[in-house]
Amino acid sequence: MDSGEPVPEPVSDLQGERVARGSGLRWLWLSVLVVVLDQVTKQLANSLLTYEHPLHLLPSLNLTLVYNTGAAFSFLSTASGWQRWFFIALGLLAAVVMVVWLSRLSARDRLGGMAVSLILGGALGNVIDRVWHGRVIDFIDVYYRHWHWPAFNVADSAITIGVALLIIDGLLGARSAERQS
Repeated sequence: MDSGEPVPEPVSDLQGERVARGSGLRWLWLSVLVVVLDQVTKQLANSLLTYEHPLHLLPSLNLTLVYNTGAAFSFLSTASGWQRWFFIALGLLAAVVMVVWLSRLSARDRLGGMAVSLILGGALGNVIDRVWHGRVIDFIDVYYRHWHWPAFNVADSAITIGVALLIIDGLLGARSAERQS
């Protein structure tokens, strides 16, 4: 029935779409890619590898399934279990900070957007492990002779690369500021 009143036009989300395209949020696809690659590789490692039995790939590179209930370098791995919830909360807090950071970055800040998105994807990948498994699945074992770097995964690699890119971005930004002054 027609009541004679004007029907409001449907509101489009063009403003929100413009904000996303004009900010670092356009890099969220990279975070999603990191999470997917991380989870797929962890599930493959968990199903195809035997716990703590290395599969030799290349000189100085093994695939070795290990579980980490702690943080980097197994920090707090021997704690009584509270660390699981602490690291879940910390990872989620970091994710919120990264999303806010991305939203405030210019779309033109490619290096910064890439860096923050890699860190975000890595943080979420490890949070998913802690929620689902109570621990993080690690499987990449890099070594030299008898010295082994602590095992890591795709999420850890993304975080490391993201931090390195942030440092490079900061150094390039500092140099650019020096030249302009």
